[in-house]
Amino acid sequence: MRTRAFSTLSLVLMLVALLAAACGQGGAGQSPTPAADAPPTAGAAATAPATDATAAAAPTAATGGTAPADTLRWPVEGLSELTSLDPAKPGDAPNNIVIGLIFAGLVRLGPDLEVQPDGAASWKVSEDGKVYTFTIRDGLKFGDGTPVSANDFAYSINRALSPDIGAFAASAHFGHIVGAQEVIDGKAKAATGVKAIDAKTLEVTLDAPIAYFLALLTYADTSVVPQKLIESGANWQEQAYGTGPFKVKEWKHGQSIVLEANPNYWQGRPGIAYVQMPFTKDSETAYQLYQTGELDIQGSGQNPVPAAHIPDVQSLPDFKSAAQLTTRYIGFNHLKPPFDNLAVRRAFALAIDKPTLANQVLAGGVVPADRILPTGLVGTQLPIKPLAFDAAAAKDALAQAGFANGQGLPEITLAYGQEGDNETVVQALQSMWEQNLGVKVKLQSFELATFSKNLDTTYYTPTEGLQFYYSVWGADYPDPQNFLSQLLRSGNPNNNGHFSDPQFDQLVDEADRLGDRTQIERRLQLYNQAEQIAIDQVAWAPLFYPKLNILLRPRVTGIVLTPQGLIIPDWSKVELK
Repeated sequence: MRTRAFSTLSLVLMLVALLAAACGQGGAGQSPTPAADAPPTAGAAATAPATDATAAAAPTAATGGTAPADTLRWPVEGLSELTSLDPAKPGDAPNNIVIGLIFAGLVRLGPDLEVQPDGAASWKVSEDGKVYTFTIRDGLKFGDGTPVSANDFAYSINRALSPDIGAFAASAHFGHIVGAQEVIDGKAKAATGVKAIDAKTLEVTLDAPIAYFLALLTYADTSVVPQKLIESGANWQEQAYGTGPFKVKEWKHGQSIVLEANPNYWQGRPGIAYVQMPFTKDSETAYQLYQTGELDIQGSGQNPVPAAHIPDVQSLPDFKSAAQLTTRYIGFNHLKPPFDNLAVRRAFALAIDKPTLANQVLAGGVVPADRILPTGLVGTQLPIKPLAFDAAAAKDALAQAGFANGQGLPEITLAYGQEGDNETVVQALQSMWEQNLGVKVKLQSFELATFSKNLDTTYYTPTEGLQFYYSVWGADYPDPQNFLSQLLRSGNPNNNGHFSDPQFDQLVDEADRLGDRTQIERRLQLYNQAEQIAIDQVAWAPLFYPKLNILLRPRVTGIVLTPQGLIIPDWSKVELK
């Protein structure tokens, strides 16, 4: 997930399982860090008893202020307004936190990053790995009390595929469903591979065995939505509800949103009555609000505790930290000078002192990146040859490109979104390029939503797009496919910089279709070879892997911090002491 859509779902209830889990094996990777006293995960068929609602008055959608004891104060950091509450069109990473509190799908991510039942109580996979049969949970209801059937899930998938919706990720997430492309192209209303066999049974047929398919189903755009609500009018998002733990109570545009507990949630009514979510323009603003006692959480999403403040808070019980499955990087427009030249890309990459950036500029709050895939992601156990900092080699590469000491280069502008420590990072990079290459780089900042649109422009009209940019990708699902195929395969809409290499494409295409659990080793080897090509061709310049550094009030219990973000195993057990 970049700073627009894909976090990185590195986010609450929109996260996915490791490859091993997708193949039906136990999850692997980093262990979750308890952010509070986390309850055990609910079993597939268990339903938590409903909890009576608190009688306190609902908070108003105002920024800051003292909230009632039954209200969790959780900011939407880095946005002045939500992009959308439509799960078919997830927006910026902070936006997706809100979507994940309202909507849910067939499966979800557990605290150990394993795929768990959600709207589906269970599922079966055919021997050839192409047919998934889901049994819908007994008693599953929308927020208005309407029962949910397999038809609702079929409707939601076909809606996400519809060209009328224009869902950005539809082809990436649903493209392997038989008949999906016909719907995307406007040639059919429904995918032939999506069938409601009866009210309790949903069958999904793929065109090939896909090892990461269950993982895909934890992403926001696979959520079930109520057709009655969607068709109620253009303003349906003002009263949005799904099968998630909360529903919209009040949305003051440009200020904040308040969610209220869904009394029909399948695990039982959440243990808190409201979630009050003020919109804060950046993490520094949210940090200051936390310090004045106006927030219960700071640092979720892609806006961690500002690096400058980590020494002040890291010894507090409020401070929690976990490695993230996220890579911050410099992206190049391969179709726009001067970064259409490999030697120039190589020079700019070699000129970056990543250890200094990570350990001094960002106070050790991140880990220097030696590859595209973040540490802890399945597949990173295989070695890679990185492009390490080398100022002399950087100067030589620039000279080989015909631009010794930067002479003859066109004006170069680095674009970035306004969030977190981005300004600190790009200023440090600007200094390194001037010192190590003799190149003066201009900086151009954009509000996060505008930056995301500019990345889209860079893909669709590269000559009018960004020249190069500082960006981020957090795992939508912890699988190399999400980074390599989704971001760097030729023709993929997430390949904003237009990196293209036939051998790379061939390797990831083969790996993507190895769905049998006995082929995991071969699959990872193929991705490893592809990643080396991307590094050698300087598709990106990976910078560092962020740590998810957050502040969480000790009064909040029942929330778990994982490499993919905050996860709530059972909302009925979340309490504010």
